[in-house]
Amino acid sequence: MPIATPEVYNEMLDRAKAEKFAYPAINVTSSQTLHAALRGFAEAESDGIVQISTGGAEFLGGQHKKEMVTGAVALAEFAHIVAEKYDVNIALHTDHCPKDKLDGYVRPLLAVSEERVKAGRNPLFQSHMWDGSAETLADNLSIAQELLERARAAKIILEVEITPTGGEEDGVTHEINDSLYTTVDDAIRTAEALGLGDKGRYLLAASFGNVHGVYKPGNVVLRPELLKELNEGVAAKYGKPAGSQPFDFVFHGGSGSTPEEILTALENGVVKMNIDTDTQYAFTRPVADHMLRNYDGVLKVDGEVGDKKTYDPRTWGKLAEASMSARVVEACRNLRSTGTRLK
Repeated sequence: MPIATPEVYNEMLDRAKAEKFAYPAINVTSSQTLHAALRGFAEAESDGIVQISTGGAEFLGGQHKKEMVTGAVALAEFAHIVAEKYDVNIALHTDHCPKDKLDGYVRPLLAVSEERVKAGRNPLFQSHMWDGSAETLADNLSIAQELLERARAAKIILEVEITPTGGEEDGVTHEINDSLYTTVDDAIRTAEALGLGDKGRYLLAASFGNVHGVYKPGNVVLRPELLKELNEGVAAKYGKPAGSQPFDFVFHGGSGSTPEEILTALENGVVKMNIDTDTQYAFTRPVADHMLRNYDGVLKVDGEVGDKKTYDPRTWGKLAEASMSARVVEACRNLRSTGTRLK
């Protein structure tokens, strides 16, 4: 199947919310990690989301120039071609973009999609993320309004992060403290500024104790039940029926989450969960194993010539792809998206 059209992406998200599952959103940094993600989704018979962060895009742009837009566009165009060989729908997304990188990343990418849509084509990416969590909420939402208007015109969904996720991702750092919990007032102000779909569809990365990076269960106090409070507060404010879920939530910083925490998040409106740390490790682990087991083959030790078949990147690259794709399959199972692909 091809990359999801705007209509298919909206249907994917609607179905996830209605059926209480979420799509893994897998960060990729190369054509090989892209194939690993696509393979994992295909093996799980799950549609999914592939995303590129600012750091990932810079890496994809090559170390000579390190240009984010070039890297993101190049991989997206590649994905549009190779995804047709996988029997699932894939949405392309750009991850965390803070204020100082908007002009070098999201805004130029929006322009690319605007031109494509004007020419009668679909957007290059299906969604973009604006990470204004380091700004005041007023400034954050003001910028979000501008981006949402442009995204809507380009048939793109915007993701907004209104309060901090702890830890560090691509140079954006937040302390682990009480600010990691979004309040009902924060949610109401968001709805007042961005609407509830009438001004364009957006995904909401609310904070309920989330932390980027590596941590063990119990080291961070997650409160996914908070998402229910946010939905209820906004529903009451806008006269929505009891039990309605106005927001499409995104789960950031989920490494180490317990099955119970993930289940609670799904029941309370999470439709997308970012996965990066765990898939990075899954990709690298078999490479390290291969290198350590075949030390004298991958290196020319003591004047020897090594073993070309051992240091051929395809040899260890296949191991890395298989391991990462297996982790994507696991993510689909944890998020209950296995077997839910749209036909």
